[in-house]
Amino acid sequence: MTTLVRWDPLRDVASLHTELGRLMNGIFEAPAGRQVQAWVPTLDVWEGDDSVTYAFDLPGIAQDDISIEVEDGVLTVSAKREQSKEIDTERFHRLERRYGTFSRAVGLPQGVTEEEIKASYKDGVLEVVVPKPVQQKPKRIAISVDGTEPTIEGPKG
Repeated sequence: MTTLVRWDPLRDVASLHTELGRLMNGIFEAPAGRQVQAWVPTLDVWEGDDSVTYAFDLPGIAQDDISIEVEDGVLTVSAKREQSKEIDTERFHRLERRYGTFSRAVGLPQGVTEEEIKASYKDGVLEVVVPKPVQQKPKRIAISVDGTEPTIEGPKG
């Protein structure tokens, strides 16, 4: 069975935006590192026979600090990761781990039933499983001849 996936030109723009943001953060980084760092976690999306799975890398974030919302066909995951202790930046050589809040939104397939979406969190990976909507089968309509009721016969075989 062939599955049609709606082309979303903004998906590529969002990816480019993320990469440019990372590049610019690296160029303008102060030598001693940054105190407040913006970050966007990585995301994998794959399709199974009857569902689409979204996997977000969220290491170091407690499950209670993660929020998942679905509205108007958009899945939004947001969370906050805080530094565990105050850091004396004069003694550190590199500060690359990102802290702070983030919010990431991705489009869902059309016709998804929001109540059937399930999420699990294990080893720093949040997986959101979205069941594919049931494909409606075409309905056969009988044609009447000269105003008489059509007779619908079952399959022959």
